[in-house]
Amino acid sequence: MEQNSSAGEKFNELLTAMAQLRSENGCPWDKEQTHASLKSSLLEESYELLETLDGSDDKKLREELGDLLHQIVFHCQIASERRAFTAEQVVTELREKMVRRHPHVFSGDPLPDKEAVLKQWARLKTEEKHGEPVKSALGTLPKAMPALARAQKLTERASQVGFDWPSAEPVWQKVEEELAELKTAWSSGNQQRISEEMGDLFFSLVNLSRFLNVQAEEALLAATNRFISRFQYVEAKLRESGTSPAASSLSQMDALWEEAKALEQKNKVAE
Repeated sequence: MEQNSSAGEKFNELLTAMAQLRSENGCPWDKEQTHASLKSSLLEESYELLETLDGSDDKKLREELGDLLHQIVFHCQIASERRAFTAEQVVTELREKMVRRHPHVFSGDPLPDKEAVLKQWARLKTEEKHGEPVKSALGTLPKAMPALARAQKLTERASQVGFDWPSAEPVWQKVEEELAELKTAWSSGNQQRISEEMGDLFFSLVNLSRFLNVQAEEALLAATNRFISRFQYVEAKLRESGTSPAASSLSQMDALWEEAKALEQKNKVAE
């Protein structure tokens, strides 16, 4: 309890500092900000936190969590000035939601496993609409959300209400089917159809990722980072020999690419 009391005091100090920054004698930059102008900063801080979570630097993680909290407090202050809501209301509603969506913890009604928890969570979210007509069990995921992550979350929600493949095997078959349809579309030369079939293939691969317990967004990010690392290795080796990718043959670059892959595997084994 003492720790929670201390955290509450520090949070109040943070709110006070934010209010001072926005006051008449505060910071000119802070005073000019709006919900809209802060959107890019919120996105940037979120991605910096996500990148830090992939590492093991707790000091950096603490810093990035603070930066994201700064954005949240900033928006709360602006809303308070508009008399829309306060930070206290945000915190109160969050706590109430946490308790409401975890009756298996706070109401002494335990559940057997995480699958049961997820199904209960989906049902409770639906009931929270306060009598509003439920449009879809899929909810309303932000369209600005990264496409792979959004697709995977949608398939998870569909699964929670029983709309899912029985096992991974038919999902593999679906991937092969979509790949064949993409090849057919490519042969037709119809660009719109090619785009649609490419999208279907991506979506089926996301579904497969879910069955393989892989986060599609993170898997692609890791693959992209590996590509960058390997390509930079190729560039560095070519520079050492006094040349560049543009002045080198594909076979030369392929050989260096394989070196980079082998070095990766060696480093993994060493770890």
